Amino acid sequence: MDATLIIARIARAIERHKLEAILIGNAAAAIHGAPVTTIDVDFVYRKTPGNTRKLKQVAKELGATLYAPFYPASNILRMMNDDETLQVDFMEEATGIRSFEGPRKRAQKVNVGGVNLLVANLADIIKMKRTLNRPKDRAVLEILEKTFEAIEAKSEGETGDT
Repeated sequence: MDATLIIARIARAIERHKLEAILIGNAAAAIHGAPVTTIDVDFVYRKTPGNTRKLKQVAKELGATLYAPFYPASNILRMMNDDETLQVDFMEEATGIRSFEGPRKRAQKVNVGGVNLLVANLADIIKMKRTLNRPKDRAVLEILEKTFEAIEAKSEGETGDT
């Protein structure tokens, strides 16, 4: 199954309920062109009572259960729909990032399946993975850094900067 279809479905629900959330992790890196894969989709979201209500509405629309997993012990709310093997993690904060505002300002609106979705800046994704320093994050760092360098070089070439 094409992950774009799943992410677009999630993005439509997020947009419809006006949930303040930013796609992070390998799914976001893949949207930036990094050749990485993932089995889940990760978001950082602004944790407010209103936004938490919106998150519950998104879960309901997707036919998913929203719960706080015991492992890893963290600030994650996990949304799962076993029928579709959907697993989406919503974190109130991302390791290496001090607040929601910084990544939000640097995030890009990306059209995914006809819906705009806020996607974290690749530099922020790299910073998060470097700070987490887990084996699975270290394993993709070189790939993400090379993708970032290629994007930067292309950007400089388009603007004529050297």
